[in-house]
Amino acid sequence: MEIKAVTGGSYAPLSEKDIQEIHNATIKIMENTGLEVHYDGALEIFEDGGAKVDYNKKRVYIAEGLLEKCLAAAPSQVMLCGREEKHDLLLSDKNVYLGTGGTALNVLDLDKKRRPSSLQDIADIARLVDALDNISFLVCPVYPNELPKEAVDVNRFYRSLCNTSKHVMGGVYTVEGVRNVIRIAEEIAGGADRLKERPLVSMITCVMSPLKFDENYTKLMVEAAGYGVPLATPAAPMAGATGPMTLAGTLVQLNVEALAGIVLTQLINRGTPVLYSAVPTTVDIRTGTFLFGSIEMGMMNAAAAQLARYYKIPIYATAGVSESKIPDVQAGYEKAGTALLVALAGANYIHDAAGLLESAMTASYAQYVIDNEILGIVLRAARGIEVTPQTLATEVIAEVGPGGEYLTHAHTYRHMRSETFLAKVANRQNFTNWVQEGAINGWEKANRIAAEILQSHRPLPIPADVHSRVQAMIPGLYESKSEKFDIS
Repeated sequence: MEIKAVTGGSYAPLSEKDIQEIHNATIKIMENTGLEVHYDGALEIFEDGGAKVDYNKKRVYIAEGLLEKCLAAAPSQVMLCGREEKHDLLLSDKNVYLGTGGTALNVLDLDKKRRPSSLQDIADIARLVDALDNISFLVCPVYPNELPKEAVDVNRFYRSLCNTSKHVMGGVYTVEGVRNVIRIAEEIAGGADRLKERPLVSMITCVMSPLKFDENYTKLMVEAAGYGVPLATPAAPMAGATGPMTLAGTLVQLNVEALAGIVLTQLINRGTPVLYSAVPTTVDIRTGTFLFGSIEMGMMNAAAAQLARYYKIPIYATAGVSESKIPDVQAGYEKAGTALLVALAGANYIHDAAGLLESAMTASYAQYVIDNEILGIVLRAARGIEVTPQTLATEVIAEVGPGGEYLTHAHTYRHMRSETFLAKVANRQNFTNWVQEGAINGWEKANRIAAEILQSHRPLPIPADVHSRVQAMIPGLYESKSEKFDIS
């Protein structure tokens, strides 16, 4: 099924005045407080680019003029491609796509057992996501706990690419891993130039809150930006812990951190496709516990979408996670609440929106199926109500007249699939029929759907000759029992 962007933007938690005040506060922090940078190579890049650098404090101060220069260099739209063109994503303006996130350390499997995640889970989850129509992209979903760190990058990306033809994004852990993932993607795309034209992969590196570039993540950012691969550089301030308690204050800090990531990528490699990257969250002030499913998290990510549009940079936003440990009612309302807000705000690339439970520590096979349904509802809401001569149905109403019926009318047949969302997990039978068919709850039904997909779905295979070349040139690749390669 072709992925079609839905246009959001009907929800706006910030006024134009609010946005300007956040921007003004951001400039004050960037120019006067600055950010710590714990990688000397990046300090030099900032200084060469025109930032003020204090090497003793490892502090970088970014003037408004330098920020404006780097924002002008960054693309105002970013294309993230799938191995099939029908899965291409154009991140621009208020286009909305929702997909998965990572990196969970555990899975809740089809036996309803929570266990450490493995490389096989990466392959199976990618194959499941490939078949779920409302999930537009795959972020490498889990961590392969059985692998050594130096083997994680190449195996996560390659197992993902082998099992879905949707776009694949992922965090990276080693410089060598970044290089080898690029080599794999170039081989699949048909060369370095072809990969730049159609980026099949993108990468995630982080800015640490509050106001800090740590050494390892910054090395990875420098390496990835040097290749011109699309990048997310997320900052994740927690209101009340690593960010101010007030939502507005956390948004100011987030804005500083997100913009600093954009500045660094453009100083490394002008024109690097980079996303305004936002993972603002909250804490439970009663316990200090990190919260991923709070409604305030959804509100801040919606506000971040407005800020990103103010700077004319596509956004990597966050929504659709829950603190619940299982696919239950809490998971449903937390996930739907935040995903709906952020999509209605017009965020472009909404990650973490499928599959994750337990504050993103666990990925659930059933939850991917349930979330596919939630995202279908969210996308339907974001699409809004189409008002045209056809949909106003004036002539149809006149034709049916008082006391008539519409069920058998051609107008109903013509619009029934486009006007309403058709659920697959939700049970809409009457009570008697539901009992007669086994009184199956949503978790169990989603489990059955997931099992059927994993049994029958076959994604577009990697050509066998490409697979052979990748295996020969990349050390540390592991095989997966679930994959098929095209030998035709």
